[in-house]
Amino acid sequence: MAESTTSPAPQPGSEPQPGTDQRLAKGARARASIARHAADVASVEGLTGVSIGRLATDLGLSKSGIATLFGTKEALQVAAVKSAREAFIERVIAPSMAQPRGHDRLRVLIDRWFDHITDPTFPGGCFRVATISEFDSKPGPVRDAIIEDRRDWLAFLATEIRRAQEQGCLGERNADVVAFEIEAVVSAANTAQQMGDGWGVATARAIVDGLLGEAPARG
Repeated sequence: MAESTTSPAPQPGSEPQPGTDQRLAKGARARASIARHAADVASVEGLTGVSIGRLATDLGLSKSGIATLFGTKEALQVAAVKSAREAFIERVIAPSMAQPRGHDRLRVLIDRWFDHITDPTFPGGCFRVATISEFDSKPGPVRDAIIEDRRDWLAFLATEIRRAQEQGCLGERNADVVAFEIEAVVSAANTAQQMGDGWGVATARAIVDGLLGEAPARG
């Protein structure tokens, strides 16, 4: 049976309202800006330091306006975790994607990760390190968001390690174990950086360089 080419008549109330798209876009921008500030605060004071009242004061906004966008403090904290994740992707992961798969990409990924530590994206240093211990024993949506972010990052890092191993780099060790080791060392570098311990940062970098090994010989 042939399909009719006649468009269905619009139903009452289904027509786009003037300015709706602009209002939605403005709301999305406001939400992103507030969530990013929440991530900045959390990197220094922890996610428990993030509240609707605190952000309203910092940003010169009304509590009701922020509450309309996020609803609860917990939702605001989850939004901060997601904002930090997006910032990490932009600063660390996205630039490495321009490199060929394998050792070259992994090297750029690690270099950008250390840049994220030594020239901090957030005022309190690495957001993940700053917040993960705070909620590791507090079940709920905030902890779930933090766990998901770390799990996804370690899985991504392990995948890139396997691709480097396919080129004959990093030996034949379990990629998940190597990813775990690198993440632990870079987290220690973040702590050293925040404490002004340049030796600790340099030592962490040397350990990771040793794990990465040499680039494969070019044919």
